[in-house]
Amino acid sequence: MFKKILIANRGEIACRIIRTAKAMGVQTVAVYSDADRNALHVQMADEAVYLGPAPSKESYLVIDKVIQAALSSGAEAIHPGYGFLSENSIFCQQCAAHGLVFIGPPVEAILAMGSKSAAKTIMEEAGVPLVPGYHGNDQNPAVLKQAADKMGYPVLLKAAAGGGGKGMRAVFGAHEFDEALAAAKREAMNAFNDDIMLVEKYLLGPRHVEIQVFCDQHQNAVYLFERDCSVQRRHQKVIEEAPAPGMTSDLREKMGAAAVRAARAINYEGAGTVEFLLDSTGQFFFMEMNTRLQVEHPVTEMISGQDLVEWQLRVAAGEPLPCAQEQLQINGHAFEARIYAEDPDNDFLPASGQVTGLRTPQQNRHVRIDSGVVEGDEVSIYYDPMIAKLIVWDSDRDRALARLREALSDYQIEGLTSNVRFLYNLASSDAFCQGNIDTGFIEQHEAEIFRQRADDISYAAPLAGQAISAARQQRAAAKAQRSNDPNSPWHLANNWRLNQLATPPVTITIGQQQVEVEVTSAVLDSCVKVVTQAQGFTLFTPRGAFQCSEVAPDLGLDQDNHHSGSLSAPMNGTVVALLTETGKTVSKGQTLMVIEAMKMEHAIVAPSAGTVSEFFYQPGDLVDGGTELLAFAASEEILQ
Repeated sequence: MFKKILIANRGEIACRIIRTAKAMGVQTVAVYSDADRNALHVQMADEAVYLGPAPSKESYLVIDKVIQAALSSGAEAIHPGYGFLSENSIFCQQCAAHGLVFIGPPVEAILAMGSKSAAKTIMEEAGVPLVPGYHGNDQNPAVLKQAADKMGYPVLLKAAAGGGGKGMRAVFGAHEFDEALAAAKREAMNAFNDDIMLVEKYLLGPRHVEIQVFCDQHQNAVYLFERDCSVQRRHQKVIEEAPAPGMTSDLREKMGAAAVRAARAINYEGAGTVEFLLDSTGQFFFMEMNTRLQVEHPVTEMISGQDLVEWQLRVAAGEPLPCAQEQLQINGHAFEARIYAEDPDNDFLPASGQVTGLRTPQQNRHVRIDSGVVEGDEVSIYYDPMIAKLIVWDSDRDRALARLREALSDYQIEGLTSNVRFLYNLASSDAFCQGNIDTGFIEQHEAEIFRQRADDISYAAPLAGQAISAARQQRAAAKAQRSNDPNSPWHLANNWRLNQLATPPVTITIGQQQVEVEVTSAVLDSCVKVVTQAQGFTLFTPRGAFQCSEVAPDLGLDQDNHHSGSLSAPMNGTVVALLTETGKTVSKGQTLMVIEAMKMEHAIVAPSAGTVSEFFYQPGDLVDGGTELLAFAASEEILQ
C-alpha cells in the first residue's frame, strides 16, 4: 500500500478521500489555491502545497503544478477525485511519465470513454444497447441539424467531451436548433476546451439509472448495483438513491452485466460508472461511462457496506478486488441530497458569499454528511457551489425518506441562499414518496415542489401566525426574566387590547405571496418545526417547507425602488459574449449577452423590444452580482 498520496482536488471530495486514507494509515498531501488557503481539506491533510491563483485554470487544472507538488512532497500516487483533472488523459500520462501512480483507470480507458462518439462505437461492438443518434466527425452545423431533422424532435445536443450537464441543450423544434447549438458549443469550449457535439434522440420520460462497476489489474470485475439519479435540474443531479425504485432482480442483473461488458471492453481498472437511460418498458440504453469516482458514490457505500475510496487505493496499489460478485449484497435504502448555494426560485442561479451560520444534523449510522465547508467559509465564484452532500440510510425506502426529510429540516445555513427548502419540498412531494420519478420530475411537479398552490398557502398561513405568536411569547418571557418586575402587565404577550380584538391580524409573506392572518396563541402542531433565520423563519411541515416573514406595517413611507433603463448581473461572474450590437433593434426575450459563473452560462435577455445603447462590459470582464451590465431603451421610450 502507498505511504503517501496527493489529492488533486478540493472541497468535500478531497476531505472524503483524506478520511479513508487516514483510516488506512496513508499520509495525505492537499493542494490549494488562493481561495482555499484556509479550507477544511487543507487543514485535514498531513501537508499542503500551494498551486496558484483562485481560477482553476491557474491552479487546480495546471498539470505541471500538480505533478511538481506530488514530486516535491514525496507522494507516490495521485488521487484526482472527480471533476478537474480526473478524466484528463494527458494528466494520466504525465503521472506515469514521472513515476506517479494515477489512482484511476489506464490512460487508454480514459481516451476510449473521453469521446462520447468513440465510446458509442465501442459500446455497440460490446453489445451494449445505444440511444439512436449522430456521433459523426463532420461538425458542420448544417450536418448536425440535418441529423436532428431526420431523427425527429426533441433531440439532445451533447458535448462529446462533456459531463455534469455542461455543453448540453434539449431542442424541441427546428426553429430552436441554431441558437441552442451555438450556446452548447460555447459552453463546451469554455468547460472542456472542446466543442465537438453529438446529437441524440431525446427520450421522453426516461429514468437515469447508473451502475457502479469496479475492476482490478487481475481481470476481476464486479458491479455494486445501481443508483437512480433521475431527479435533475439543468441536467445535473439533485437527489440520488440506491437501489432504484421498482428495480427487479432480473433487470438489475441485465444492466449490471451490460455495465461489466462495457468496462471489460476497454480493459478498465478502478472505479467507474456506466450510465443508462431506462424507459417505462424496461429497455435501457447506454449514455456514457464516467471513468472516475462519482459524486453520488456514498449511496452505494451505504447499501453495500463497502468503502469505495479504499477499493480505489487497493486496486491502484495492485491488490485484487476485496469482494467477488456473489459476496456483494444490498442492505436497506439510501438517499443523497446535494446541498448547493443556489436560488431555486430564480432558475437555480448559483449563489456566492460567506456562510455566516451553519448548523447540521447529528451524524450517526443513519445520517452522513460529506462536506468541505464550515461556518465562516466563503463560497467562491470560482468553483462549483456545492456546500455538502447529505446522505441518509435506513432499512427501506420509506424509512430512509423520512430520515432525509428530518435531516433536511435540521440543516440550517445562514449568509447565502441555499436549496435546502427546495430539497425538503421535493422529498415531501407525493410523487417522489411513491417513487414515480423520471428525468422531467422537477418540471412536472413544479407547483407542488415550489409550494405555489392556493391550498398550500391556506395551510401554511395559520401555522405562520401561530409561530409568530409563539415567538412573541418567548421574547416577552425572556424580557420579563431580565427585568426587576417579572410580573408586570407590560410583559404579557396575550394580545390584550381595550375594546379591540384579542387576535389582531398581521400580514405575512409566505414564499412570494402576502396574506393576512390572525395571530393566535394556539399550540403549534407537533409535526411542524419552526427554524428562525436572519430574515424571517422557515416552517418545516408534513406538506413541505415554507419561507415566511412578518411584513412591517406600512407607515406611508415611499418605498418605490424602481429602476429602469439597464439590466444587472444575476450574480458574480464573467462576461462570455455580446450577442447584439449597440443601436440595433432587438425583440423581447432576445439574448443580449451571456454571463458565465460557477461553470454555468446565464443569458441576459431583452425585457421588451428596444435597443442596447451601451454595453458597460466586454467579453472576459469580471462583474459583480447586481452590477448594471448595459443600458437598454425600450421601443416605446425610443418613440418618445
